[in-house]
Amino acid sequence: MSDVSLAAAPEGQLTYPLSRIPEPGEMMEAAPGIYWVRMPLPFQLNHINLWLIEEEDGWTLVDTGVATDEVKALWRSIFTDKLKGKPIIRVIVTHLHPDHVGLAGWITRKFGIDLHMSRTDYLMCRTLVLDTGREAPREALDFYHAAGMGRRGIESYTRRFGGFGQHVSRMPDTFRRVRENDELTIGGRKWRVVVGSGHAPEHVCLYCEDAKILISGDQVLPRISSNVSVHPTEAHDNPLQDWIDSCHRLRANLPDDVLVLPAHNEPFYGLHTRLTQLIDGHEEGLTKLHDMLAEPKRAIDVFPALFKREIGPEVFFMATGESLAHLNCLLGRNQATVTRSEKGVDWYQQA
Repeated sequence: MSDVSLAAAPEGQLTYPLSRIPEPGEMMEAAPGIYWVRMPLPFQLNHINLWLIEEEDGWTLVDTGVATDEVKALWRSIFTDKLKGKPIIRVIVTHLHPDHVGLAGWITRKFGIDLHMSRTDYLMCRTLVLDTGREAPREALDFYHAAGMGRRGIESYTRRFGGFGQHVSRMPDTFRRVRENDELTIGGRKWRVVVGSGHAPEHVCLYCEDAKILISGDQVLPRISSNVSVHPTEAHDNPLQDWIDSCHRLRANLPDDVLVLPAHNEPFYGLHTRLTQLIDGHEEGLTKLHDMLAEPKRAIDVFPALFKREIGPEVFFMATGESLAHLNCLLGRNQATVTRSEKGVDWYQQA
């Protein structure tokens, strides 16, 4: 599963204060007491940033990487050689996607510690992992048929179904819930939990006012935009409006002068600029999509309004999910209508 949106991410006036990127498995100090670990991913997006915060008696880890032998080996090297003889004492996971939660169970069991995570994302992750080995449900096949997919696309989905759990180690059976405005003491400082949604249902960010640092997960990325998609489990959901509202809320409630530590790409300054770019980029896409719907279109017909790149088979499902998110947003704003044909295909048009 990729975190990257296929929509173009606008360039802007962001600054990147760190002069280099850590090698896989290296610990590099990004701010006093906060260390940047960059782990490989077996996806189109080939890396994730993880954060270790030093405590008196151990380390707090924010996000874990995927459950692959390569990443486990890199972690074993860190645990043995680079933690000053101190254990991991807490794991915080920003959200449910495998590159973030994949080794949460493995690490918490290894150190006998608790997983800290939002309730919605913990439960949804547990649910998605249970799909492993199941046949694709009829409702999901109907969902992609309604989006305009043909036989070949639906057969591809059937083969892919249940793959979420492939890179997730067995999840802990218990967890500690974190929620909006919780205060956590990490590394001797107070960190406030800031929650966003759209990319994930209840995405946890961590803000330290004293240090002027935001650990943003996938909620704010500097060079790419996070994937916002509609999935068969919630076919009528409006995650794009949730995402846009989250960006507005973060811009209003957080200062601009924070160092943002994102899950992908490099740490940066320019939080408000980046949030404005993310909002404006999606609003521009919605305007182009609305114009395209002067004539009826299926979800798979509207890619040119949203994506500058050609959509090949390797990203076809992600593009369809993003298109549906934009279409559902227009429906939610009463700017479009949808009609299901006798063949079970949805056709969208300007309201």
